[in-house]
Amino acid sequence: MTANTKLQNPTAGIAFVLVGIVAISVNDMLIKFLSGSYPLHQMVFTRSIIGIGFSLALVQLEGGWQILKTDQPWLHLLRGVLIVAANLTFFTALAVMPLAEATAVFFVSPLMITLLSIPLLGEKVGPMRIGAVIVGFAGVIIMTRPWESGDDRSVNLLMYILPVVAALTYALNNVLTRLLGAKSKASAMAVYIQAAFIVVSLLFWSMAGDGQFAQGVENESLIFLLRAWVWPDGSDVWLFVGLGLNSAIIGYCLGQAYRMADAATVAPFEYVGLPLAIIWGWLIWDELPGLAGMAGIALILGSGLFVFLRERQKNRGIVSRKRVHRRY
Repeated sequence: MTANTKLQNPTAGIAFVLVGIVAISVNDMLIKFLSGSYPLHQMVFTRSIIGIGFSLALVQLEGGWQILKTDQPWLHLLRGVLIVAANLTFFTALAVMPLAEATAVFFVSPLMITLLSIPLLGEKVGPMRIGAVIVGFAGVIIMTRPWESGDDRSVNLLMYILPVVAALTYALNNVLTRLLGAKSKASAMAVYIQAAFIVVSLLFWSMAGDGQFAQGVENESLIFLLRAWVWPDGSDVWLFVGLGLNSAIIGYCLGQAYRMADAATVAPFEYVGLPLAIIWGWLIWDELPGLAGMAGIALILGSGLFVFLRERQKNRGIVSRKRVHRRY
């Protein structure tokens, strides 16, 4: 299936993805900051309740309630499941991993998007970009440092699986966004996502909201998932509001980005989240990646930039050929 070419606006798509990634970075920082005091499902529920209000307001601006109707409910449901899985696995990793490392491992996702855009969207990705993707994967491997023994590691190697799973489910979600965006408005897709988060978080609350399953648990990630709900402290209330606002911005901006531009064009710009994660980690938790971490980040950033440059060259070539064709 080929994406709808009428929606092509690469400049707008890039602008939307940059705004969305900044919002994601702030969102991740806030969740990690609050992870020692509140359960994940409480944060997800609160931010989604606030976020869906903003998203519904955008629905009114983009056409009213009728745009929430869809003839592809099962694909939207699948997209909701994928993005919920991506968020839960990544946020669970944040409880025990440095922000920069978790983010860097997660950034295998844009590489996956580039590859998945070939069979699922019918987009053309040449051998040079495939090579860049391989280099990016090498950077992710360096970030995980699988050669280190358990005694030398601050984070269990198995925990790195969580952001990898998050990356895969997020990549599939964005490919579906591209497919569904030809018929659905970005605000409507954001509402569907927020609704999925609310349903899942309420299910968690109904089963584990009293904290009974957290008793005797030592793993910090499991505690983060199973901790009892508590009312936020005074200043933390505003942090929860910030999570909700960011959630609305993320859902709308990423939906717009992948509606308006090819996945291979938009995906590399998600790498902006890497330096932002390093900055947050340094400012708040005094975390800085070591030599292996910086080498991995450099490879990931380099491969993403190369993929973008190749895409731009390809688009320029297409435009040039069209101009020559018109002359004759």
